[in-house]
Amino acid sequence: MLLHGPSPMQVAIDSAWEYQGLTFPNPAVGCSVVDEHGKIIAVGVHEKAGEPHAEVHALQMAYAVLRDDSTVLALSSSAEIHDFLIKNHNNVFVDCTLYVTLEPCAHHGKTPSCARLIESLGIRKVVVGHKDPNAEAAGGIELLRYSGCEVTMDDDCKSRAADLIRPFITWQQKPYVTFKWAQRLDGTVDGGTISSHTSRVHVHAMRDVSDLIVIGGETVRTDRPTLDARLVDGGVCDVLIYSREKEFDQSIPLFNIEGRKVYIDSSLDRIKAYRNILIEGGPAMFEATKDVVDSYLCFVAPKSGGTIRFTNTKDDFRILHSQTSGSDLMLWMQRNK
Repeated sequence: MLLHGPSPMQVAIDSAWEYQGLTFPNPAVGCSVVDEHGKIIAVGVHEKAGEPHAEVHALQMAYAVLRDDSTVLALSSSAEIHDFLIKNHNNVFVDCTLYVTLEPCAHHGKTPSCARLIESLGIRKVVVGHKDPNAEAAGGIELLRYSGCEVTMDDDCKSRAADLIRPFITWQQKPYVTFKWAQRLDGTVDGGTISSHTSRVHVHAMRDVSDLIVIGGETVRTDRPTLDARLVDGGVCDVLIYSREKEFDQSIPLFNIEGRKVYIDSSLDRIKAYRNILIEGGPAMFEATKDVVDSYLCFVAPKSGGTIRFTNTKDDFRILHSQTSGSDLMLWMQRNK
C-alpha cells in the first residue's frame, strides 16, 4: 500500500515540469521508483536531450539507496549507467515499481532503450502516464508486457501527463510557441530587472534550446537586450523583431551575436519555419501574439514597483503547473479561448 502524500506518478510529473522547456527536441519526462513497502526511494527526470532518460536517472539513484553503494552516482553517460546496472543489479529491483510519465522507449537512439533496461533488471511492475506519440521510440509497453512485466496506465493522472507531454506532441506537427514574461505582485512589468537570478537562469536555458526568440520593436529600443544564453554558457538562436519600423540602432547587443540571424518583420509568418519558439514581451506583444501562442510562462516576483501593467481583463488562464523559482513563483499556463 502506498504511503500518504502525492502519488508516485504526481511526484514524477511535478519533477518533470521543473525541466519543461529545457529538453527540446525531447519531451520532459519524470520517473519515480517505489519499493515493496510503497515508499518512493528515488525520482529521476530527463534534463537535456542526449543525456540519460528519466528512468535511467531514477534507477541509478534507487540502486544507490537499495545497495547503499554510491559508486553508480559517479557515472554520467546513459550507456555507462545501463551497463553498470545490468552487471550489478543482483535482482535488487525485483520488488520495485516504476511510475513513469511517458512510455519507456523501445529503440536505441542517442541513448540505449529504457524498456530493455527495465526488462534486464527484472522489474515486474511499471505504471505509465502517457503512451509515446513518437512511432520511432514507441513500443516499450508491448516489449515489457511480452517479457512478463505488468504494465498499467495511470488513469488518475492521465490528463496531467498529457499536459506535460503536449509540447513534444505539438512540435512534431507544427511550431510550439511559448510566451514568457515577468511581473511583480502589483502586476507591473517595467522598470528594470524583475525576476530572480534563478528565474533568469531558467529562461537562458530555454533560450539555449529555442530555434527562435520573438521580441517587440519597442522593447528592443528601450531595453537594448542581448537575448543570449550566457547564464548557462548556451548557444545562439535567431531573433525575430516584431515591428512595423525597420530602422534600429545596430549597436544594440542582439544585433552583434555571431552566428545569429536577426529578422525585422511586421508579421509573425516567419515563425512557421521554426519548431521551438520563445516569445518574450509585455502587454502589447501578449495581444499581438494570441493566435500563435501554445503556452504561457509567467514569473511573479514578490515585490512592487513600475507603472506598466497587463490590462487584458477578459483573459482567463488554466494553470498547468506552479513551482518556486528562487524567490519567484513560476506559472505554466494555457489561455482559455
